[in-house]
Amino acid sequence: MKRRLVSIPALILAAILLLITAPLWIVVSAIGDLVRGRRRLPTIRLLAFAVSWSWLELSGVTMSLVLWMTGRSGSHERHYALQRWWARNLLRALRATCGVHVTVENPEALRPGPVLLFARHASLADSLVSAYVVTTVAGMKPRYVLKKELLADPCLDIVGQRLPNHFLDRAATDSTPELDALARLTSGMDADTVGIIFPEGTRANPDKRAKALAKISAVDSDRAGRVASMQHLLPPRPAGAAAMLRGNPSCDVVLAWHVGFEGLDTFGGILSALAEPVPPVRFVLRRIPRSEVPSPYGDFTAWLDAEWMRMDDEVDAALKARFQERRTSNG
Repeated sequence: MKRRLVSIPALILAAILLLITAPLWIVVSAIGDLVRGRRRLPTIRLLAFAVSWSWLELSGVTMSLVLWMTGRSGSHERHYALQRWWARNLLRALRATCGVHVTVENPEALRPGPVLLFARHASLADSLVSAYVVTTVAGMKPRYVLKKELLADPCLDIVGQRLPNHFLDRAATDSTPELDALARLTSGMDADTVGIIFPEGTRANPDKRAKALAKISAVDSDRAGRVASMQHLLPPRPAGAAAMLRGNPSCDVVLAWHVGFEGLDTFGGILSALAEPVPPVRFVLRRIPRSEVPSPYGDFTAWLDAEWMRMDDEVDAALKARFQERRTSNG
């Protein structure tokens, strides 16, 4: 409650200020972009998305308040519908303001459930895009594993905690309660449900990759050798994914990688990317039958490493193809 007493007024203030100061920041941002030679005006685009985000967030908080006032705060169906509305419209806003368009390949891999989705994590938009794919494209109900810090977002804080999700405390000294919670999260999933985790644990970049490899090398040289050639992803952290499998041992697994969000893990990276035409984001899914997934008590880590290396190779090939297409189109 204390957190919401800060986050909700801050959201209201941000939404109002961004809107009423628009004439000022449009002029200032345009001058700044043009002086730097950024003809696509990336700062204006990003701030325009911020306006859209803040008002969509505020609408989500308002609708969640209405649900509470009408005695429907416990209705999962109403809140899944709200989540679907939020993800769909945020993605529309991202397309309208920043030119980001998402193409989804093989969405039928998510049906029927229950399934577990292990997804690549490369940018601030990963959770939004995965929510759009699962709720809107596939028409499924997600159960997320997200970091606890995201509760600073008031819409995620309210709606996310009314739905069966788990906000992970990454600073916990004892991981057992957290892993037990992940097993409980997946134990009651039905044919319309997807359990989602980002096994890398954080957004990938070269510095984080080097630190992760060094940490693995210090405790498991064999595993370090398996993932040493990784170029784009981070070595997966297997404990959370294994706990979700323990909770529902009959689930198939869906792996997801994407290209198009590279470098969008910082404010500067986002501005640099928006300074050029943004190529479509490819979101690619592949389903693996549970019979082909090792037991979480057995060779699961080695299997997950091998799948992550395969995804790394696929991302590398996709990025090289994009680079070649860009060179060809530029003459």
